[in-house]
Amino acid sequence: MDKTALFYYNYRMFIPTIGLEIHVELKTRAKMFCGCLNNQNEKQPNKNVCPICLAHPGTLPTINKKAIEQVLKLGLALNSHPPAGGSKFDRKNYFYPDLPKGYQISQYDKPLALGGALEFKIQNSKFKIHLRRIHLEEDTASLIHGKRGESLIDFNRAGVPLMELVTEPDIKSGKEAVEFAKELQLILRYLDISDADMEKGQMRVEANISMSKNSELGVKVEIKNLNSFRAVQEAIDYEIKRQAEALENGEKIIQETRGWDEIKKKTEHQRLKEESHDYRYFPEPDLPPLNLSEFDLKKIKIEIPELPEQKRERFKKEYGLKPEQAEILIQEQDLSKYFEESASELFEEAGDKNREESIKLLFNYFSSDLKGLMNEQGIAIKDLKITPENFADLMVLIAKGKISSRVAKDVLRKMNDSGLDPREIVKEKGLEQVFDENEIKKVIIEVIDKNQKAAEDYKKGKEAILQFLIGQAMAKLKGRGNPEILKKIFKEII
Repeated sequence: MDKTALFYYNYRMFIPTIGLEIHVELKTRAKMFCGCLNNQNEKQPNKNVCPICLAHPGTLPTINKKAIEQVLKLGLALNSHPPAGGSKFDRKNYFYPDLPKGYQISQYDKPLALGGALEFKIQNSKFKIHLRRIHLEEDTASLIHGKRGESLIDFNRAGVPLMELVTEPDIKSGKEAVEFAKELQLILRYLDISDADMEKGQMRVEANISMSKNSELGVKVEIKNLNSFRAVQEAIDYEIKRQAEALENGEKIIQETRGWDEIKKKTEHQRLKEESHDYRYFPEPDLPPLNLSEFDLKKIKIEIPELPEQKRERFKKEYGLKPEQAEILIQEQDLSKYFEESASELFEEAGDKNREESIKLLFNYFSSDLKGLMNEQGIAIKDLKITPENFADLMVLIAKGKISSRVAKDVLRKMNDSGLDPREIVKEKGLEQVFDENEIKKVIIEVIDKNQKAAEDYKKGKEAILQFLIGQAMAKLKGRGNPEILKKIFKEII
Protein backbone atom coordinates (compact mmCIF):
# COMPACT_ATOMS: atom_id res chain seq x y z
CA MET A 1 0.00 0.00 0.00
CA ASP A 2 1.49 3.39 -0.90
CA LYS A 3 2.62 5.80 1.83
CA THR A 4 0.34 8.68 0.76
CA ALA A 5 -2.81 6.63 1.24
CA LEU A 6 -1.53 5.20 4.51
CA PHE A 7 -0.92 8.68 5.88
CA TYR A 8 -4.35 9.92 4.95
CA TYR A 9 -6.43 7.23 6.58
CA ASN A 10 -4.25 5.33 9.02
CA TYR A 11 -4.00 8.00 11.67
CA ARG A 12 -7.75 8.58 11.45
CA MET A 13 -8.52 4.86 11.56
CA PHE A 14 -10.59 4.97 8.37
CA ILE A 15 -10.35 2.06 5.93
CA PRO A 16 -10.73 2.73 2.19
CA THR A 17 -12.59 0.29 -0.01
CA ILE A 18 -12.10 0.70 -3.75
CA GLY A 19 -13.62 -1.05 -6.74
CA LEU A 20 -12.87 -0.28 -10.37
CA GLU A 21 -14.99 -0.21 -13.51
CA ILE A 22 -12.77 -0.32 -16.58
CA HIS A 23 -14.15 0.37 -20.05
CA VAL A 24 -12.15 -0.92 -23.03
CA GLU A 25 -12.80 -0.34 -26.73
CA LEU A 26 -12.32 -3.65 -28.55
CA LYS A 27 -10.24 -4.05 -31.69
CA THR A 28 -12.73 -5.38 -34.25
CA ARG A 29 -13.23 -4.63 -37.94
CA ALA A 30 -16.83 -3.48 -37.50
CA LYS A 31 -18.90 -1.84 -34.79
CA MET A 32 -20.91 -3.81 -32.24
CA PHE A 33 -24.36 -3.82 -33.82
CA CYS A 34 -23.80 -2.70 -37.43
CA GLY A 35 -21.33 -3.11 -40.29
CA CYS A 36 -19.69 0.35 -40.00
CA LEU A 37 -15.91 0.36 -39.69
CA ASN A 38 -14.50 0.43 -36.19
CA ASN A 39 -11.65 2.77 -37.07
CA GLN A 40 -10.47 4.33 -33.83
CA ASN A 41 -7.97 6.54 -35.71
CA GLU A 42 -10.52 8.12 -38.07
CA LYS A 43 -10.04 11.91 -38.16
CA GLN A 44 -12.98 12.92 -40.35
CA PRO A 45 -16.08 13.40 -38.16
CA ASN A 46 -19.20 11.31 -38.85
CA LYS A 47 -17.59 9.23 -41.59
CA ASN A 48 -18.12 5.70 -40.23
CA VAL A 49 -21.85 5.95 -39.62
CA CYS A 50 -25.04 4.35 -40.89
CA PRO A 51 -28.79 4.42 -40.07
CA ILE A 52 -28.27 1.77 -37.36
CA CYS A 53 -25.59 3.55 -35.31
CA LEU A 54 -27.36 6.86 -35.92
CA ALA A 55 -30.57 5.29 -34.49
CA HIS A 56 -32.84 5.97 -37.44
CA PRO A 57 -36.40 4.66 -36.88
CA GLY A 58 -37.06 1.11 -38.07
CA THR A 59 -33.41 -0.03 -38.08
CA LEU A 60 -32.42 -3.28 -36.35
CA PRO A 61 -29.10 -4.20 -34.70
CA THR A 62 -27.11 -7.38 -35.36
CA ILE A 63 -24.53 -8.88 -32.99
CA ASN A 64 -20.78 -8.72 -33.71
CA LYS A 65 -19.68 -12.30 -32.98
CA LYS A 66 -15.97 -11.36 -32.92
CA ALA A 67 -16.51 -8.91 -30.06
CA ILE A 68 -18.23 -11.61 -27.98
CA GLU A 69 -15.36 -14.03 -28.65
CA GLN A 70 -12.87 -11.41 -27.52
CA VAL A 71 -14.66 -10.88 -24.20
CA LEU A 72 -14.91 -14.65 -23.69
CA LYS A 73 -11.17 -14.90 -24.37
CA LEU A 74 -10.40 -12.31 -21.70
CA GLY A 75 -12.75 -14.08 -19.30
CA LEU A 76 -10.96 -17.39 -19.83
CA ALA A 77 -7.57 -15.71 -19.38
CA LEU A 78 -8.73 -14.32 -16.02
CA ASN A 79 -10.42 -17.57 -14.90
CA SER A 80 -13.92 -16.12 -15.18
CA HIS A 81 -16.86 -18.34 -16.13
CA PRO A 82 -19.97 -17.79 -18.28
CA PRO A 83 -23.29 -17.40 -16.43
CA ALA A 84 -25.60 -20.40 -16.12
CA GLY A 85 -28.36 -20.26 -18.72
CA GLY A 86 -26.44 -18.11 -21.19
CA SER A 87 -26.21 -14.37 -21.66
CA LYS A 88 -28.34 -11.58 -23.15
CA PHE A 89 -28.35 -7.89 -24.02
CA ASP A 90 -30.43 -5.25 -22.25
CA ARG A 91 -31.50 -1.66 -22.78
CA LYS A 92 -30.00 0.83 -20.37
CA ASN A 93 -32.22 3.89 -20.54
CA TYR A 94 -30.84 7.38 -20.03
CA PHE A 95 -30.77 10.59 -22.03
CA TYR A 96 -27.59 12.34 -23.04
CA PRO A 97 -26.59 14.07 -26.33
CA ASP A 98 -23.92 11.45 -27.16
CA LEU A 99 -26.48 8.60 -26.99
CA PRO A 100 -28.37 8.65 -30.32
CA LYS A 101 -31.04 6.05 -29.38
CA GLY A 102 -31.91 7.56 -26.01
CA TYR A 103 -30.75 4.22 -24.53
CA GLN A 104 -27.61 2.10 -24.64
CA ILE A 105 -27.52 -1.57 -25.59
CA SER A 106 -25.65 -3.10 -22.66
CA GLN A 107 -25.86 -6.13 -20.32
CA TYR A 108 -27.43 -6.19 -16.88
CA ASP A 109 -28.10 -9.44 -15.04
CA LYS A 110 -26.53 -11.89 -17.51
CA PRO A 111 -23.08 -10.65 -18.56
CA LEU A 112 -20.66 -12.68 -20.66
CA ALA A 113 -18.36 -13.57 -17.76
CA LEU A 114 -18.61 -13.81 -13.98
CA GLY A 115 -15.94 -14.06 -11.29
CA GLY A 116 -12.25 -14.59 -11.89
CA ALA A 117 -9.25 -12.69 -10.57
CA LEU A 118 -6.14 -10.84 -11.63
CA GLU A 119 -2.85 -11.11 -9.72
CA PHE A 120 0.03 -8.64 -9.79
CA LYS A 121 3.01 -7.56 -7.71
CA ILE A 122 4.07 -4.28 -6.17
CA GLN A 123 7.77 -4.70 -5.41
CA ASN A 124 7.87 -8.07 -3.61
CA SER A 125 4.25 -8.09 -2.41
CA LYS A 126 1.58 -10.08 -4.25
CA PHE A 127 -1.95 -8.76 -4.74
CA LYS A 128 -5.01 -10.60 -5.98
CA ILE A 129 -8.03 -8.57 -7.09
CA HIS A 130 -11.24 -10.53 -7.65
CA LEU A 131 -13.55 -9.71 -10.53
CA ARG A 132 -17.30 -9.36 -10.33
CA ARG A 133 -18.20 -9.43 -14.02
CA ILE A 134 -17.19 -8.63 -17.58
CA HIS A 135 -19.89 -7.47 -19.95
CA LEU A 136 -20.24 -5.99 -23.41
CA GLU A 137 -22.02 -2.87 -24.60
CA GLU A 138 -21.82 -0.17 -27.26
CA ASP A 139 -19.79 3.00 -26.88
CA THR A 140 -21.34 6.45 -27.08
CA ALA A 141 -20.62 9.18 -29.63
CA SER A 142 -17.92 11.79 -28.93
CA LEU A 143 -18.83 15.27 -27.71
CA ILE A 144 -16.56 18.02 -29.03
CA HIS A 145 -16.77 21.26 -27.06
CA GLY A 146 -15.94 24.47 -28.93
CA LYS A 147 -14.29 27.65 -27.69
CA ARG A 148 -17.55 29.62 -27.92
CA GLY A 149 -19.43 27.23 -25.69
CA GLU A 150 -20.95 25.14 -28.48
CA SER A 151 -20.92 21.33 -28.41
CA LEU A 152 -20.74 19.18 -31.55
CA ILE A 153 -21.23 15.42 -31.86
CA ASP A 154 -19.04 12.99 -33.80
CA PHE A 155 -20.84 9.63 -34.23
CA ASN A 156 -17.77 7.69 -35.46
CA ARG A 157 -17.40 6.18 -31.98
CA ALA A 158 -21.12 5.49 -31.50
CA GLY A 159 -21.66 1.73 -31.50
CA VAL A 160 -18.00 0.71 -31.11
CA PRO A 161 -17.76 -2.53 -29.05
CA LEU A 162 -17.10 -1.51 -25.45
CA MET A 163 -16.14 -4.06 -22.83
CA GLU A 164 -16.66 -3.24 -19.16
CA LEU A 165 -14.78 -5.09 -16.44
CA VAL A 166 -15.97 -4.61 -12.85
CA THR A 167 -13.78 -5.61 -9.89
CA GLU A 168 -14.82 -6.55 -6.40
CA PRO A 169 -13.97 -3.82 -3.84
CA ASP A 170 -10.60 -5.42 -3.00
CA ILE A 171 -8.38 -2.41 -3.69
CA LYS A 172 -7.00 -0.26 -0.86
CA SER A 173 -5.00 2.55 -2.51
CA GLY A 174 -4.35 4.50 -5.68
CA LYS A 175 -1.12 2.59 -6.21
CA GLU A 176 -2.89 -0.78 -6.15
CA ALA A 177 -5.51 0.53 -8.59
CA VAL A 178 -2.82 1.70 -11.01
CA GLU A 179 -0.88 -1.57 -10.91
CA PHE A 180 -4.09 -3.55 -11.48
CA ALA A 181 -5.00 -1.35 -14.47
CA LYS A 182 -1.48 -1.62 -15.93
CA GLU A 183 -1.50 -5.41 -15.70
CA LEU A 184 -4.96 -5.57 -17.30
CA GLN A 185 -3.78 -3.26 -20.11
CA LEU A 186 -0.84 -5.59 -20.76
CA ILE A 187 -3.09 -8.67 -20.86
CA LEU A 188 -5.48 -6.96 -23.29
CA ARG A 189 -2.56 -6.25 -25.60
CA TYR A 190 -1.18 -9.79 -25.32
CA LEU A 191 -4.62 -11.16 -26.23
CA ASP A 192 -4.73 -8.65 -29.14
CA ILE A 193 -8.28 -7.62 -28.29
CA SER A 194 -7.53 -3.94 -27.65
CA ASP A 195 -4.64 -1.49 -27.89
CA ALA A 196 -6.02 -0.07 -24.60
CA ASP A 197 -4.37 3.31 -25.26
CA MET A 198 -5.58 5.60 -22.47
CA GLU A 199 -4.51 8.77 -24.32
CA LYS A 200 -6.82 7.80 -27.19
CA GLY A 201 -9.69 6.91 -24.85
CA GLN A 202 -9.49 3.20 -25.69
CA MET A 203 -9.28 2.40 -21.98
CA ARG A 204 -11.07 4.47 -19.35
CA VAL A 205 -11.06 3.88 -15.60
CA GLU A 206 -13.78 4.71 -13.10
CA ALA A 207 -13.21 4.26 -9.37
CA ASN A 208 -15.79 3.64 -6.64
CA ILE A 209 -14.44 4.70 -3.25
CA SER A 210 -15.90 4.47 0.24
CA MET A 211 -14.43 4.94 3.72
CA SER A 212 -15.43 3.31 7.01
CA LYS A 213 -14.11 2.41 10.46
CA ASN A 214 -15.11 -1.25 10.29
CA SER A 215 -15.92 -4.05 7.87
CA GLU A 216 -19.18 -2.40 6.80
CA LEU A 217 -18.90 -0.46 3.55
CA GLY A 218 -19.25 3.31 3.68
CA VAL A 219 -21.12 5.53 1.22
CA LYS A 220 -19.84 4.99 -2.31
CA VAL A 221 -18.51 7.87 -4.41
CA GLU A 222 -17.70 7.29 -8.08
CA ILE A 223 -14.95 9.13 -9.96
CA LYS A 224 -15.65 9.06 -13.71
CA ASN A 225 -13.49 8.86 -16.83
CA LEU A 226 -9.92 8.76 -15.52
CA ASN A 227 -7.83 8.71 -18.68
CA SER A 228 -4.26 8.22 -17.43
CA PHE A 229 -2.56 6.09 -14.79
CA ARG A 230 -1.36 9.23 -13.05
CA ALA A 231 -4.92 10.54 -12.88
CA VAL A 232 -6.11 7.22 -11.43
CA GLN A 233 -3.63 7.33 -8.57
CA GLU A 234 -3.95 11.05 -7.83
CA ALA A 235 -7.76 11.05 -7.96
CA ILE A 236 -8.14 8.01 -5.69
CA ASP A 237 -5.61 9.24 -3.15
CA TYR A 238 -7.21 12.70 -3.12
CA GLU A 239 -10.67 11.19 -2.61
CA ILE A 240 -9.41 9.01 0.26
CA LYS A 241 -8.06 12.15 1.93
CA ARG A 242 -11.21 14.18 1.23
CA GLN A 243 -13.59 11.58 2.62
CA ALA A 244 -11.41 10.86 5.68
CA GLU A 245 -11.26 14.56 6.56
CA ALA A 246 -15.01 14.98 6.04
CA LEU A 247 -15.84 12.00 8.27
CA GLU A 248 -13.43 13.19 10.93
CA ASN A 249 -15.22 16.54 10.95
CA GLY A 250 -18.58 14.83 11.43
CA GLU A 251 -19.76 15.48 7.86
CA LYS A 252 -21.83 12.99 5.85
CA ILE A 253 -20.58 11.54 2.60
CA ILE A 254 -23.24 11.62 -0.13
CA GLN A 255 -23.52 9.04 -2.89
CA GLU A 256 -22.43 11.02 -5.93
CA THR A 257 -20.46 11.04 -9.15
CA ARG A 258 -17.37 13.22 -9.16
CA GLY A 259 -14.86 14.18 -11.85
CA TRP A 260 -11.11 14.69 -11.60
CA ASP A 261 -9.82 18.20 -12.29
CA GLU A 262 -6.30 17.73 -13.63
CA ILE A 263 -5.43 21.42 -13.15
CA LYS A 264 -6.71 21.84 -9.58
CA LYS A 265 -5.68 18.27 -8.62
CA LYS A 266 -9.00 17.62 -6.90
CA THR A 267 -12.28 15.78 -7.46
CA GLU A 268 -15.41 17.87 -8.03
CA HIS A 269 -19.12 17.10 -7.80
CA GLN A 270 -20.85 16.29 -11.10
CA ARG A 271 -24.20 14.75 -10.16
CA LEU A 272 -25.91 12.50 -7.64
CA LYS A 273 -25.10 8.83 -8.26
CA GLU A 274 -27.74 6.81 -10.08
CA GLU A 275 -28.93 3.41 -8.88
CA SER A 276 -29.44 0.54 -11.32
CA HIS A 277 -33.23 0.96 -11.18
CA ASP A 278 -32.83 4.54 -12.44
CA TYR A 279 -31.77 3.13 -15.81
CA ARG A 280 -34.97 1.04 -16.16
CA TYR A 281 -33.13 -1.98 -17.60
CA PHE A 282 -35.15 -4.45 -19.64
CA PRO A 283 -34.15 -7.19 -22.15
CA GLU A 284 -33.23 -5.85 -25.60
CA PRO A 285 -36.22 -6.94 -27.73
CA ASP A 286 -34.36 -6.71 -31.05
CA LEU A 287 -31.58 -9.14 -30.14
CA PRO A 288 -31.88 -12.86 -29.30
CA PRO A 289 -30.51 -14.37 -26.06
CA LEU A 290 -26.95 -15.68 -26.35
CA ASN A 291 -26.39 -19.42 -26.06
CA LEU A 292 -22.71 -19.44 -25.11
CA SER A 293 -22.42 -23.20 -25.72
CA GLU A 294 -22.55 -22.35 -29.42
CA PHE A 295 -19.15 -20.65 -29.07
CA ASP A 296 -16.08 -22.89 -29.31
CA LEU A 297 -14.60 -22.13 -25.88
CA LYS A 298 -11.91 -24.81 -26.25
CA LYS A 299 -10.65 -23.20 -29.44
CA ILE A 300 -10.76 -19.74 -27.85
CA LYS A 301 -8.79 -21.01 -24.84
CA ILE A 302 -6.13 -22.59 -27.09
CA GLU A 303 -5.68 -19.19 -28.78
CA ILE A 304 -4.70 -17.56 -25.47
CA PRO A 305 -0.95 -16.88 -25.66
CA GLU A 306 1.58 -16.97 -22.84
CA LEU A 307 0.41 -14.16 -20.57
CA PRO A 308 2.64 -11.48 -18.98
CA GLU A 309 3.03 -13.09 -15.54
CA GLN A 310 3.87 -16.47 -17.08
CA LYS A 311 6.45 -14.81 -19.32
CA ARG A 312 7.97 -12.88 -16.40
CA GLU A 313 8.56 -16.07 -14.46
CA ARG A 314 9.92 -17.96 -17.48
CA PHE A 315 12.33 -15.17 -18.43
CA LYS A 316 13.70 -15.03 -14.88
CA LYS A 317 14.12 -18.82 -14.77
CA GLU A 318 15.25 -19.48 -18.34
CA TYR A 319 17.53 -16.46 -18.85
CA GLY A 320 18.44 -15.58 -15.28
CA LEU A 321 17.08 -12.06 -15.70
CA LYS A 322 16.38 -9.80 -12.75
CA PRO A 323 12.71 -8.83 -12.25
CA GLU A 324 13.30 -5.28 -13.56
CA GLN A 325 15.07 -6.66 -16.64
CA ALA A 326 12.26 -9.11 -17.40
CA GLU A 327 9.76 -6.25 -16.96
CA ILE A 328 11.40 -4.23 -19.76
CA LEU A 329 11.05 -7.17 -22.15
CA ILE A 330 7.50 -8.25 -21.35
CA GLN A 331 6.02 -4.77 -21.86
CA GLU A 332 5.78 -5.45 -25.62
CA GLN A 333 5.37 -8.85 -27.21
CA ASP A 334 7.47 -7.83 -30.22
CA LEU A 335 10.34 -6.86 -27.88
CA SER A 336 10.29 -10.13 -25.99
CA LYS A 337 10.03 -12.13 -29.21
CA TYR A 338 13.03 -10.33 -30.73
CA PHE A 339 15.06 -10.89 -27.57
CA GLU A 340 14.24 -14.60 -27.46
CA GLU A 341 15.09 -15.12 -31.13
CA SER A 342 18.40 -13.27 -30.64
CA ALA A 343 19.18 -15.33 -27.53
CA SER A 344 18.48 -18.57 -29.40
CA GLU A 345 20.89 -17.59 -32.19
CA LEU A 346 23.50 -16.44 -29.68
CA PHE A 347 23.41 -19.71 -27.72
CA GLU A 348 23.89 -21.61 -30.96
CA GLU A 349 27.04 -19.60 -31.71
CA ALA A 350 28.47 -19.13 -28.20
CA GLY A 351 27.37 -22.42 -26.65
CA ASP A 352 25.76 -23.10 -23.30
CA LYS A 353 29.06 -22.70 -21.38
CA ASN A 354 28.97 -18.95 -21.84
CA ARG A 355 25.20 -18.72 -21.45
CA GLU A 356 25.19 -16.34 -18.45
CA GLU A 357 27.72 -13.92 -19.94
CA SER A 358 26.02 -14.10 -23.35
CA ILE A 359 22.63 -13.12 -21.87
CA LYS A 360 24.20 -10.29 -19.88
CA LEU A 361 25.87 -8.91 -23.01
CA LEU A 362 22.74 -9.37 -25.12
CA PHE A 363 20.44 -7.66 -22.61
CA ASN A 364 22.79 -4.71 -22.10
CA TYR A 365 23.09 -3.98 -25.82
CA PHE A 366 19.40 -4.69 -26.36
CA SER A 367 18.15 -2.37 -23.60
CA SER A 368 20.62 0.46 -24.21
CA ASP A 369 22.04 0.58 -27.73
CA LEU A 370 19.28 -1.10 -29.73
CA LYS A 371 16.40 0.57 -27.89
CA GLY A 372 18.31 3.87 -27.96
CA LEU A 373 18.60 3.60 -31.74
CA MET A 374 14.87 2.87 -32.03
CA ASN A 375 13.98 5.86 -29.84
CA GLU A 376 16.31 8.16 -31.74
CA GLN A 377 14.83 7.19 -35.11
CA GLY A 378 11.25 6.94 -33.80
CA ILE A 379 10.75 3.37 -35.02
CA ALA A 380 9.25 0.22 -33.52
CA ILE A 381 11.18 -3.03 -33.30
CA LYS A 382 9.20 -4.46 -36.22
CA ASP A 383 10.60 -1.63 -38.40
CA LEU A 384 14.25 -2.47 -37.69
CA LYS A 385 16.38 -3.70 -40.58
CA ILE A 386 18.48 -5.60 -38.03
CA THR A 387 17.30 -9.19 -37.80
CA PRO A 388 17.57 -11.08 -34.49
CA GLU A 389 20.14 -13.35 -36.17
CA ASN A 390 22.32 -10.40 -37.21
CA PHE A 391 21.98 -8.81 -33.77
CA ALA A 392 23.19 -12.07 -32.22
CA ASP A 393 26.12 -12.13 -34.69
CA LEU A 394 27.11 -8.65 -33.49
CA MET A 395 27.14 -9.93 -29.90
CA VAL A 396 29.46 -12.78 -30.95
CA LEU A 397 31.90 -10.32 -32.54
CA ILE A 398 31.94 -8.27 -29.34
CA ALA A 399 32.27 -11.32 -27.06
CA LYS A 400 35.20 -12.70 -29.09
CA GLY A 401 36.96 -9.33 -29.06
CA LYS A 402 36.76 -8.99 -32.83
CA ILE A 403 35.42 -5.44 -32.47
CA SER A 404 35.46 -2.91 -29.64
CA SER A 405 32.34 -1.62 -27.92
CA ARG A 406 32.93 1.75 -29.59
CA VAL A 407 33.00 0.17 -33.05
CA ALA A 408 29.97 -1.96 -32.17
CA LYS A 409 27.82 1.16 -31.82
CA ASP A 410 28.79 2.32 -35.32
CA VAL A 411 28.30 -1.14 -36.79
CA LEU A 412 24.81 -1.31 -35.23
CA ARG A 413 23.82 1.89 -37.04
CA LYS A 414 25.22 0.66 -40.32
CA MET A 415 23.31 -2.62 -39.88
CA ASN A 416 20.04 -0.74 -39.55
CA ASP A 417 20.84 1.51 -42.51
CA SER A 418 21.79 -1.35 -44.82
CA GLY A 419 20.25 -4.53 -43.40
CA LEU A 420 23.65 -6.21 -43.79
CA ASP A 421 25.23 -8.83 -41.54
CA PRO A 422 27.73 -7.24 -39.08
CA ARG A 423 30.54 -9.49 -40.34
CA GLU A 424 30.15 -8.04 -43.83
CA ILE A 425 30.25 -4.48 -42.49
CA VAL A 426 33.32 -5.14 -40.29
CA LYS A 427 35.19 -6.77 -43.19
CA GLU A 428 34.21 -4.14 -45.76
CA LYS A 429 35.10 -1.16 -43.52
CA GLY A 430 38.19 -2.76 -41.97
CA LEU A 431 36.84 -2.35 -38.45
CA GLU A 432 38.25 -5.46 -36.81
CA GLN A 433 40.04 -4.75 -33.54
CA VAL A 434 43.81 -4.26 -33.75
CA PHE A 435 45.88 -6.65 -31.61
CA ASP A 436 49.27 -6.16 -33.31
CA GLU A 437 51.43 -4.59 -30.56
CA ASN A 438 53.88 -3.09 -33.05
CA GLU A 439 51.06 -1.27 -34.84
CA ILE A 440 49.60 -0.12 -31.50
CA LYS A 441 53.01 1.10 -30.24
CA LYS A 442 53.53 3.06 -33.43
CA VAL A 443 50.21 4.89 -32.92
CA ILE A 444 50.92 5.51 -29.22
CA ILE A 445 54.35 7.03 -29.96
CA GLU A 446 52.70 9.37 -32.50
CA VAL A 447 50.11 10.42 -29.89
CA ILE A 448 52.81 11.09 -27.27
CA ASP A 449 54.90 13.14 -29.76
CA LYS A 450 51.87 15.33 -30.53
CA ASN A 451 50.84 15.64 -26.87
CA GLN A 452 54.14 16.10 -25.00
CA LYS A 453 52.60 18.29 -22.28
CA ALA A 454 49.90 15.71 -21.54
CA ALA A 455 52.54 12.98 -21.34
CA GLU A 456 54.64 15.11 -18.93
CA ASP A 457 51.54 15.81 -16.80
CA TYR A 458 50.90 12.08 -16.54
CA LYS A 459 54.50 11.51 -15.44
CA LYS A 460 53.93 14.10 -12.70
CA GLY A 461 51.06 12.04 -11.31
CA LYS A 462 48.00 13.39 -13.15
CA GLU A 463 46.38 9.99 -13.70
CA ALA A 464 43.21 11.38 -15.31
CA ILE A 465 45.19 12.67 -18.33
CA LEU A 466 45.79 9.07 -19.41
CA GLN A 467 42.16 8.78 -20.56
CA PHE A 468 42.73 11.74 -22.88
CA LEU A 469 45.76 10.05 -24.43
CA ILE A 470 43.89 6.76 -24.83
CA GLY A 471 41.07 8.66 -26.53
CA GLN A 472 43.54 10.20 -28.99
CA ALA A 473 44.95 6.75 -29.80
CA MET A 474 41.45 5.28 -30.24
CA ALA A 475 40.65 8.09 -32.68
CA LYS A 476 43.76 7.29 -34.74
CA LEU A 477 42.83 3.60 -34.71
CA LYS A 478 39.27 4.54 -35.72
CA GLY A 479 37.86 2.85 -32.64
CA ARG A 480 39.63 -0.44 -33.38
CA GLY A 481 41.85 -0.41 -30.32
CA ASN A 482 41.28 -2.19 -27.03
CA PRO A 483 41.29 0.43 -24.23
CA GLU A 484 42.89 -1.97 -21.73
CA ILE A 485 45.71 -2.88 -24.10
CA LEU A 486 46.24 0.79 -24.95
CA LYS A 487 46.38 1.69 -21.25
CA LYS A 488 48.97 -1.00 -20.58
CA ILE A 489 51.27 0.05 -23.47
CA PHE A 490 50.91 3.79 -22.70
CA LYS A 491 52.10 3.10 -19.13
CA GLU A 492 55.04 1.05 -20.42
CA ILE A 493 56.20 3.69 -22.92
CA ILE A 494 55.66 6.80 -20.78
